[in-house]
Amino acid sequence: MGKITNEELLSKIGAQFNDKVTTIGEPFGLLTLETTREHIIDVLTYLKNDPTLQFIYLTDITAIHYPEQEKAIGIIYHLHSLVHNTRIRLKVFLTDGDVHIPTATVLWNGANWMERETYDFFGVIFDGHPDLRRILNVDDMTAHPMRKEFPLEDPNRVDKKDYFFGR
Repeated sequence: MGKITNEELLSKIGAQFNDKVTTIGEPFGLLTLETTREHIIDVLTYLKNDPTLQFIYLTDITAIHYPEQEKAIGIIYHLHSLVHNTRIRLKVFLTDGDVHIPTATVLWNGANWMERETYDFFGVIFDGHPDLRRILNVDDMTAHPMRKEFPLEDPNRVDKKDYFFGR
């Protein structure tokens, strides 16, 4: 089969989900869509199970943190159609106080580790996950290290003062 174009992909997704999915852009040819937490599993299921699309490979689940935005936490899914050699990116943005999203382990077993890592580093809670616990950091850690909540350097360090460097 030939490679499916982004326009064909957009028309199929638009016909199925209408106003539930919005297009963010196509950076470097990678179609990027945004949806809500209520529709993410439906969109992922459609992309995986549709016989013409066949996005059967979940490449990655990760998150981003934009502390200056109203919806500060974004969960990002990368899917790959091996039949068409086409990739797609889906984003869901959540407010910082309410970071619950349904688990994708109902579709892909491999989502288990990716969701645990996203929980560990960003604090995103995947509802229905079979074993949501820290995977790389220590269990008693209270912070999520990939969030931009702390200054990059300790302001109390004395060895970083300008007069040590002739400034």
